[in-house]
Amino acid sequence: MKFLFDFFPLLLFFVAYKLYGIYVATAVAIIASFVQTGYFWLKHRRFETSHVITLGLVVVFGGATLIFHNEAFIKWKFSIINWLFGLAFLFTQFIGDKPLLKRLLESQVSLPDYVWRRLNISWMLYFMFLGFANLYVMHYYDTDTWVDFKTFGNLAMTGVLVLGQGFYMYRHLKQAQVSGNLNNK
Repeated sequence: MKFLFDFFPLLLFFVAYKLYGIYVATAVAIIASFVQTGYFWLKHRRFETSHVITLGLVVVFGGATLIFHNEAFIKWKFSIINWLFGLAFLFTQFIGDKPLLKRLLESQVSLPDYVWRRLNISWMLYFMFLGFANLYVMHYYDTDTWVDFKTFGNLAMTGVLVLGQGFYMYRHLKQAQVSGNLNNK
């Protein structure tokens, strides 16, 4: 359910683009991001960092798209947000006591530290790659292709990464559980 909630603005952007074009879709994405962030705050009485970052970038780049009537701004937002997330994963490898992925998931999964670091690096590389892939698609293909890539390419690549990481985690999770059970005897 959280997955759908996180992609709510993107899905509305896609539908609005297909029905009305890039400028209406951009306005819809701005409104949907405000709704998403506001709803999350009302429900949890806190903000989720990723929603706030996305909201800020969609307001700035979406606003520039609408003001200057230039779709390049909204296209750049996708690369910039992915690079920012990639940098966040990178910095937590070296700053602080835990990689970002461990901070996000350790309450649900117990894994060795080296596994958390490898998983964290893979997310960093993924976000960096996605930012550059977006630049490639936005410069060498039309807007229809870019919107499809942003919506379905992003979801498909994220799904492949999550599935691959799930198998990797499962292998190490089993080892961690076996080690833990042996230590408890």
